[in-house]
Amino acid sequence: MTTRFSTLTAALDTVLDPELDEPITTLGFVLSGTVTQDGVAQVRLKLPTFFCAPNFAYLMVADAHEAALLVQGVVAADVKLEEHLFADQINKGVAAQAGFTGAFGDEASAELDELRASFLRKAVLAGSDRVSRPLAAAGATPADLATMTLGSVPDSPDLARLRHRRARLGLPAAAGDPLLIDPATGEPVGIEKLGLHLRFAQATAVGMEANTGICRDQLAYRVPGRPRGDQKQAEPSRA
Repeated sequence: MTTRFSTLTAALDTVLDPELDEPITTLGFVLSGTVTQDGVAQVRLKLPTFFCAPNFAYLMVADAHEAALLVQGVVAADVKLEEHLFADQINKGVAAQAGFTGAFGDEASAELDELRASFLRKAVLAGSDRVSRPLAAAGATPADLATMTLGSVPDSPDLARLRHRRARLGLPAAAGDPLLIDPATGEPVGIEKLGLHLRFAQATAVGMEANTGICRDQLAYRVPGRPRGDQKQAEPSRA
């Protein structure tokens, strides 16, 4: 990443829960965020449970650290995960930029690139459902959907998100590329496989949405008085 952000909030908005494909800001995972006068971004994160998977947690903390360093005027980042079983290992590993294997040693079998890619593929499937379901409701036939391109679909946040996720995976994401593709290969989904593909995409989207609701409820229970995360959190301040 080379983009620089004008605020810490804008930077943290780009950090996603890898399993849910939602920003940690809207999920409510950011407890606080400030930038000190000498340019240190201080971010504190808290996840829905004490036992959230350490690989998922590591990705979010590491991504938040990287994003914070891209904020204009920030010269250092102090990003910490609070009240988590592996918080100490994760926080030290991220601060040292040691990677997941460096943080967990023999407990980690590999870095997390393939895990990240697998969740991005799920996000592409779910995004395909979010874009194609309204088209079908408006009268598009299976044959229509099988021949549609990304550029032929009306602009929407869901379409922009789908194209972004596809581009991150190196999948076809230009206006002339097919709307529906296999997220593993990038090949178009032909009419003969369309029904199964759409059912799988819908099941993936519904599952992710259900898990998102569960995580929000768990976090609200864990931090009494805290919003469920449906609303965007307050702008981090400059201390």
